[in-house]
Amino acid sequence: MAQGRARRYAPAHMQRVAIILMLFILLMNGRHGSNTPPATFDSFSVRARALPLEGALSGAADSPLRLTAAWHLTGAHGSFGGFSSLFVDPDGSLVALNDRGELFGFRVSGPQGEGFVEPLPRVALEQDWPNWRWDSESMQHDPATGRSWVGFEGLQRICRYSAAFKALEGCVAPAEMQDWPTTGSIESLVRFGDGRFLAISEMGMGAAGAHDVLLWQGDPVDPATPPPAHLGYRPPTGYRPTDALWLGGDKLLVLNRRLTLADGFTARLSLVTLPRLEAGVILTGRVVATFAPPGLTDNFEALALSRENGKPVLWVASDDNLFFLQRTLLLKFDLPVDWLSDAPAP
Repeated sequence: MAQGRARRYAPAHMQRVAIILMLFILLMNGRHGSNTPPATFDSFSVRARALPLEGALSGAADSPLRLTAAWHLTGAHGSFGGFSSLFVDPDGSLVALNDRGELFGFRVSGPQGEGFVEPLPRVALEQDWPNWRWDSESMQHDPATGRSWVGFEGLQRICRYSAAFKALEGCVAPAEMQDWPTTGSIESLVRFGDGRFLAISEMGMGAAGAHDVLLWQGDPVDPATPPPAHLGYRPPTGYRPTDALWLGGDKLLVLNRRLTLADGFTARLSLVTLPRLEAGVILTGRVVATFAPPGLTDNFEALALSRENGKPVLWVASDDNLFFLQRTLLLKFDLPVDWLSDAPAP
C-alpha cells in the first residue's frame, strides 16, 4: 500500500516541480510581472498562519540554529508576496521589499491583521514605469539614521532613501555591475558598521570561477567613494547566493538557493568567517542550515536580524513569485549568541 501511494504521489510531485522549474527559467531569462504601475500607498489585512515545527528543518539536529516559529503569510492585496529582502523595526514589525519596488509592513506577533503597502520613491521621469522594471532584489537599512539602500537588477543600480523611505536621495549604476546578468545581479547587499558596502552577484562570475563580489570603502551612492574592489564568493556546489547578512566582526551569513527537477527549491545557509577584506579574496563558508524536502522549503531569498530580550533572532523569508504553486514562508530562528559581535569587519 505504501509503495502504491508513493507511485501515485511521485508523478504529481514531479509535475509540480517541473512547472516551478519552467517558471523559474522564464523569470531568469527575461522581464516578468505586469505592465501596471507600482501600488499606491494602501492598507491591507495580513494573515500569518503558524506551521508545525516538527520536521520543518532538514537535519535540524546537526544545525546550530534553533527554529522557533514558522508561518505561511497571505495578504489581502494583489501585490502581496515576492519578497526578496526585509528588515525588522525595533517595535517588532517587519518591512519587506518585493521584486517590484514595493514595500510591505506587517506583524506576525502581537496585534496582527493590519499592514501597509507603498511604492519606493522615484524621480518624476520614471514614475510611470511598469512594475517589472523595478526588480528590487536587495536592501540594507541603517537603524541609526533610518536610511536604506536598495539594489535593483535589470537597472543595475543602487539607490539610497531617506528615513522611512520618504525621499530618494540618489542612485548609482556602477560600471563594475554592468556586465552582471540582468536577472542574476545584485541579489545581496551588505553594509558593515564602518560604512563599507559589499555586493554579491547571483550569477555574475569573476576570477577563479567564483561569484563576483564588489567591496566599496564607503557609500556606493556617494560620488566621493572610490570604485569598488573585486572579491569572490563560492557557494555550496550547485547553489547561488540570494542574500547576505553581516553579524558583526568576521561573521557573515549567506543564503544560497538551488532549483532542481528532483527536489524543487532547496536552500543552504552558509556561515562565512571573513578574512581581511581586500581585492582578490575568495569568501567561502560552512553550511549551518539546510532547507529541503520533506522539510519546509520554497524560493528563500531574504534574511534579517533582530533582537528579542537581548538575544539574536534570524528571520528567513521566501519569494513566491506571485505563483499559486509557491508560498510566502517566514521562518524565525534563535542564533548562537557567540556569532554576534560589536567588533568591526576585518
